[in-house]
Amino acid sequence: MGSRNRERRKAKQKARASRGRDQAAGPAAGPFYEERSRRELLAERIDRLVVAAMNALIDQDDAALAACVESLVATSGGPSGRRAVHRSLTGWADRSVEAAWQRGWQPVDVHRIVHRRAGPRHARLAVDAIALQMRRYAAATVDERWRAQLEALDATVWWDRDDAWLDAWGERENRDRAEVLVDTLDLLGVLNTLPEIETLCPPPGTARRDTAGHGEEDGHGDGHGDGDGHGHGRGTAAGQASGPQPDPRTNPRILDKVRALLAKAESTEFAEEAEALTAKAQELMARHSIDEALLAAAAGEGSRDAPAGCRVGIDSSYEVAKASLLDVVAEANRCRSVWSKSLGFATVIGFRPDLDAVELLYTSLLVQATAAMMTAGSRQDRAGRSRTRSFRQSFLASFAVRIGQRLMAATEQVSEQAAAEAGDGRLLPVLAARTDSVREATETMFPEIVARSVSATDREGWASGRAAADLASLLTRDEVTADPRG
Repeated sequence: MGSRNRERRKAKQKARASRGRDQAAGPAAGPFYEERSRRELLAERIDRLVVAAMNALIDQDDAALAACVESLVATSGGPSGRRAVHRSLTGWADRSVEAAWQRGWQPVDVHRIVHRRAGPRHARLAVDAIALQMRRYAAATVDERWRAQLEALDATVWWDRDDAWLDAWGERENRDRAEVLVDTLDLLGVLNTLPEIETLCPPPGTARRDTAGHGEEDGHGDGHGDGDGHGHGRGTAAGQASGPQPDPRTNPRILDKVRALLAKAESTEFAEEAEALTAKAQELMARHSIDEALLAAAAGEGSRDAPAGCRVGIDSSYEVAKASLLDVVAEANRCRSVWSKSLGFATVIGFRPDLDAVELLYTSLLVQATAAMMTAGSRQDRAGRSRTRSFRQSFLASFAVRIGQRLMAATEQVSEQAAAEAGDGRLLPVLAARTDSVREATETMFPEIVARSVSATDREGWASGRAAADLASLLTRDEVTADPRG
């Protein structure tokens, strides 16, 4: 056989082997890879549409947003397309919530900011997205304070399958397909534009149950002002708090007593009774804080018992005055607050028992102040023009100043009594050390704070607010005595 014939035979054998491999792979592998390629292309197309839609939201381009939503609705016309859209949006929601955790946001913070920027319906959708994302973490890696927030929000997975979540949510909210997609995109837009904020609690996946609750990973901060760089002479916050959760060492009976006293103070029609009840609550918390400080010092726990932080929401109406009210409550309880105006919350820094007191007292006093302000009614000037807003702003500002004075008086009285009982000069150095720790923590967390005073332009509003503070204040009565153990 000549060399040319041998070359021809080898070429034929090679061609037959190649055809055999193609035939062996063709029936099984060809359609599979082709189908996978279709799915991948569809997923990529949907992701591009989602990104384009979020960019349109940021750019406030309604026409581009509508076009993206129309394309997503068309893509989800069949079962496979609908599932693909759901998988994409669910994945985006999961990643967006996780990114919020890494930027310092906590569950209640996310719920509050979504409610503030998009509304209550979107806030409910955010709670679902949080529940979806939290399934990724083992219980032992989730801080107790974090878990308490999830319980407060009732963040649970109530749907059967993730690729049916948005359909189920649409049925629950009575929203059609396009509306569900717009709501989801709105939520993603909010989540993906959240700024980085101070970390007050270890994010899920990093905490151990046996170390959670001691504050060693809490953010530390203090000061008067605004985390946006717009300082307020008094940082303040109102509304739903993102912590702290009670310290495991805190006597729950004391907190229950304080809550009960403040609830009665808010509901009574008699000013004298409200005054005594609120005073009792302040004294209980102040004495409890002192007892905790002495116990920690005696046990040598100074290195572990460090300042912690929480965030409290502030509503937009008369927010400057509300921020001031929170700040005077914080200062009277040896805490500091920093108001982040654009984000709608204030960060309060202090030791755990003191943070408990600030949250409980501020919430109650805001209820009492608001009730008194609304009872005072509206106001007009001599020309018949409304001056209700300036009246109410001045009312709340005056209320805050007067309440602050009375809170400080009540706290000082309890401190003097406790110092006299200790008899060995231990208390004042302990409290001074805690004050220094809170200040240093605040300066570390918020190095740039600009102080700003609260203005009041309505003389009648100022006088009325002061009178309301006198009626609902914390003036200590002889019959109101602290009982930290009872």
